[in-house]
Amino acid sequence: MTSQGQINLLDLDSDALGHYFQEIGERPFRAQQIIKWVHQQGVTDFSAMTNLSKALRDRLLSETEIRAPEIESEQLSDDGTRKWLVRVDGENCVETVFIPEGERGTLCVSSQVGCPLACSFCATARQGFNRNLSVGEIIGQVWLAARQLGQLPKEGRYITNVVMMGMGEPLLNFENVVAAMRLMLDDNAYNLARKRVTLSTAGVVPGIDRLAERCPVSLAISLHATNDELRNVLVPINRKYPLAELLDACRRYANVNPHSEITFEYVMLKGINDTVAEARTLIGLLEGLPAKVNLIPFNPFESAGYERSTDAAIDAFRDKLVSSGLVTITRKTRGDDIDAACGQLVGEVQARALRHRKRVH
Repeated sequence: MTSQGQINLLDLDSDALGHYFQEIGERPFRAQQIIKWVHQQGVTDFSAMTNLSKALRDRLLSETEIRAPEIESEQLSDDGTRKWLVRVDGENCVETVFIPEGERGTLCVSSQVGCPLACSFCATARQGFNRNLSVGEIIGQVWLAARQLGQLPKEGRYITNVVMMGMGEPLLNFENVVAAMRLMLDDNAYNLARKRVTLSTAGVVPGIDRLAERCPVSLAISLHATNDELRNVLVPINRKYPLAELLDACRRYANVNPHSEITFEYVMLKGINDTVAEARTLIGLLEGLPAKVNLIPFNPFESAGYERSTDAAIDAFRDKLVSSGLVTITRKTRGDDIDAACGQLVGEVQARALRHRKRVH
């Protein structure tokens, strides 16, 4: 609810909306009507919802609101990538990125204000952590992007894929992220196939198992190292959930979602993790998993402390993986001229004490 006690309808998925309507004596199918108006048509004026009775519209006006985050600024890259700075409260902003490529349009969505995981190669981690985003603040990024891209009223299809790869660790905001993804998948909202919604995690093992039970979308793992010693430095949550436990969770996930490959993301850091020997180790780690590998050339930021691997090193690493039969793609760097590339999102975060970091170390 808002400070005025009004319910933000963007915070409610189909089940929650159905429950609300039952509580006020309305039939549950009203939930589908509201979802269509709000998410497919982008309507925020209750008086325009003509298939609802005037009495219901008046009640919705008094008890509820449709409140999305606000766009603070927009940047357009030379390659067509768009980055929005999205204000979620008086002190904090997150970043949302839209990447067009042919008929495909991928929206990269944030799940937290900042991030508590402190991955050493990631600009977001340097911002600290403030709080989880609400359902409305997560799905609101999709809602805003659709409107900015002219997708509403629903005439075209610009956002074809959503990736939970923006600021934050999605599985540490589990309930809100799942509710938002349910709206992404909802036929009456954004109607995306499960394979077109991807959640990327640094390796929160219990969350992977819960996701398999609750909302088995496409899964991506921020791997970045082939041994625990290095991964403890690059991805500190590995100290709590080491590689063996993480890969076992991936196998369990694959059993629940057998028709979808798991993507393993691997940032290429010069002299750190980019040798052919490490490629051989990675092949062994992923043996038996329905895996594909995304090699991510490191996107530098101020005081990063790392350098991007050379093209020759990236090519040799990729060729070794491909020769073993692993589907491997070197991700094209998009939006780096506006700091919208992987690992560069920073937003504006008024960080609280970073006590959350201690919980995962």
